[in-house]
Amino acid sequence: MQVRPPRSENRVRNLVNDVSTTPQKTPTSLEIAQAATLRPILDVAADAGLQADEIEPYGRYKAKVDLSVLERLADRPDAKLINVTAITPTPAGEGKTTTSVSLTQGLGVLGKNPVLCLREASLGPVFGVKGGAAGGGYAQVVPMEDLNLHFTGDLHAITAANNLLSALIDAHLMHGNALGLDPLSISWRRCLDMNDRSLRDVVTGLGGKANGYPRQTGFDITAASEIMALVAVARDLHDLRERLGKITVGQTYDGEPVTAEQLRAAGSLAVVLKEAVKPNLVQTLEGQPAFVHCGPFANIAHGNNSLVADRVALKLGDYVVTESGFASDMGMEKFFDITCRIGELRPDAVVLVATVRALKHHAGDPEGGLDAIEMGAQNLARHIGIVNGYGLQAVVGVNAFPTDTDEELE
Repeated sequence: MQVRPPRSENRVRNLVNDVSTTPQKTPTSLEIAQAATLRPILDVAADAGLQADEIEPYGRYKAKVDLSVLERLADRPDAKLINVTAITPTPAGEGKTTTSVSLTQGLGVLGKNPVLCLREASLGPVFGVKGGAAGGGYAQVVPMEDLNLHFTGDLHAITAANNLLSALIDAHLMHGNALGLDPLSISWRRCLDMNDRSLRDVVTGLGGKANGYPRQTGFDITAASEIMALVAVARDLHDLRERLGKITVGQTYDGEPVTAEQLRAAGSLAVVLKEAVKPNLVQTLEGQPAFVHCGPFANIAHGNNSLVADRVALKLGDYVVTESGFASDMGMEKFFDITCRIGELRPDAVVLVATVRALKHHAGDPEGGLDAIEMGAQNLARHIGIVNGYGLQAVVGVNAFPTDTDEELE
């Protein structure tokens, strides 16, 4: 394995010099990202140990990675796996992504070969309260605008596959309903990668016989769809094809489940997703490789990036930093209980992110002082206990803000 020389110090200095600021103005995350000089993605890939035929560039700064790399590196020992989670988050988030990027960049400064794994952004949160998913400040994944918008089209492909299955269900009902699918039992909904509350509950099939049978259904956000979750846990395209076939869309009039395989839809869905199953490679602001792939919500699905991204990263680096959504009782537990079991992964460490703001919030006194922090620390202690329950020690990382006092941080 090649050891990359530390490049972080010079890159940070260049970033600071490139951003046009005054002593009174702190550059925004967008300004920092746009001022950054990115490395060509082919160079990032080569330094990570990927071969030319394993890279499919999407422009100059992002690429898909072919899963054949797993066969080539099958005998290479896995890297150390670090999971980043948090205490119960506030609506603004506690900075897990920023911490994950910071940890990756810090390992790079030490001369290690870290690889970062994150979830893809959904357009719903990007244009909503939460915002983007690329980190912040000088701890970002770039190109930031691409990551937060259409990226390599994975979410659009998942949306298309989801809605293809919806169309096939309606077509089956229209053309004889050979399976005896009860329209009132259909649980499969359409999806859209956007916050649009007017589409949560709709009636389809209006306009006459040619448009099918009217029935009540609705739209979910793509990140909450079952297909998003399936792509995220699939080991490869063949495994994904099998999982797609097991999707249950409703029941027969006799109460028996009806699957996508019975509708002869699974193969078509897999073809739509043949590129989306490949992990996406980008970079941190300091040039370390970062896989950003899949984005299932942690409160609805399992809340972690794709298993294939983790598996490829574990063969390329000597440390892999992967982030789980929400808190340890949601994303982290699901990472251990679902992703790690399916992928036979063994985490080596857990970083538990906390903030002074969140501790005060959990004490019920957002404007409080040291007493509020002490009371809110009960939440932190509970999450440490969850980590310990998996036989691991939690490394608590305090994400500090300029408004925090020295006494509060101590």
